[in-house]
Amino acid sequence: MSAEIETEVVTDETAADAGAVESTEEDEAAAPAAENDRVARLEQEGDIAADYLEELLDIADLDGDLDIDVEADRAAVSIVGADLSQLVGQDGKVLEALQELTRLAVYRETGERSRLMLDVSGFRADKRTRLSQLGADTAARVAESGEPVSLEPMSPFERKIVHDAVAAAGLRSESAGVEPRRYVVVLPADA
Repeated sequence: MSAEIETEVVTDETAADAGAVESTEEDEAAAPAAENDRVARLEQEGDIAADYLEELLDIADLDGDLDIDVEADRAAVSIVGADLSQLVGQDGKVLEALQELTRLAVYRETGERSRLMLDVSGFRADKRTRLSQLGADTAARVAESGEPVSLEPMSPFERKIVHDAVAAAGLRSESAGVEPRRYVVVLPADA
């Protein structure tokens, strides 16, 4: 009788091992599928946003081409064309509002919150470059002086770019203040 029990135990362990192998293989097969699903979802967000923006451009009688991409876990849509400065507005305020309206259009279609990024005529790309340079320059100044430096108030998007540039320079930064006047403080390495 003990031989039968041992046989059953061995069979159960073998089955358990086989199940573990199958589970690992299934997990490995599921990872690319999940990545494909995520990219497909983001591409769908971009398509919905592009349709919405195309209608808006037609209504406003503005000429512009739409580029759709997926960048850093976000759908990204860019409008490029002739003079689209009215879609950017002073300090990008119209662009921010247009981005929120576009995100709402995506939400209406998908039922899920979108982190879509909208750019018009390269405004955000240029701003990202300037803010990265500001973060790197400030980090160099703080590293040399050993004194913390506070920057002007910025939006969450702008602060993130500066924080990333400071971290890349090997220093630490933090946000301080209360919205809408939150700002970045760049700290020396020993702080």
